[in-house]
Amino acid sequence: MATAKRPTLKRAINPMPANVRAALVKRGLMDAYKARPPYQQNDYLGWLARAKLEATRQKRLDQMLDELAGGTTYMNMAWSGGRKER
Repeated sequence: MATAKRPTLKRAINPMPANVRAALVKRGLMDAYKARPPYQQNDYLGWLARAKLEATRQKRLDQMLDELAGGTTYMNMAWSGGRKER
């Protein structure tokens, strides 16, 4: 019997809200999201959850989706684990 891979995160794991899952699926970005390291996935979800206003949550969700689509940015910082040049 195979053992489940243990999460490597040391902080609380944030659940994915249904609206975030739907937005990822709608934009075809679920694979890009899953390709990110676990800490980035968790940070994005926590960042979205901490927004107090719906307008802020939407702005952050839009930023996350744009960053995933671009593949070279994480939280407005350059990220080298993104898409490789061909």
